[in-house]
Amino acid sequence: MNDNNEVCLLRQYRHAAGGWIWELPAGLIEAGEQPLQCAQRELQEEAGIEARDWKPLVSFWSTPGFCTERLHVYCASGLSEVPPQRDIDEVLEVHWLSISEALALCDSGEISDAKTLLGLYSLYRKGT
Repeated sequence: MNDNNEVCLLRQYRHAAGGWIWELPAGLIEAGEQPLQCAQRELQEEAGIEARDWKPLVSFWSTPGFCTERLHVYCASGLSEVPPQRDIDEVLEVHWLSISEALALCDSGEISDAKTLLGLYSLYRKGT
């Protein structure tokens, strides 16, 4: 969340989804990395943002019926800009939306990424 109470959302081209989707900044945890370290790294790499303060929002199993992946969503604040370090194949846009604008995209079905839906609803419910 920035000082205007806006949330950072990425509009990213995803080949598997067959087009552009809205997502919170996120990525895979690297070997030896803790979930918070991954969140900090991904926010910097994708959005070009560093944060002073981090609060856990929600942690959940992605698909417990067949894999052990657990996702962790944080609320970052006290933001400052840094140069992004995107992967060469990442095609994305950085957007800042109010929580009500973001939730409207969830309600309309424009946001359909599970981690983003759960993260935004958790942010709204916790009033962070």
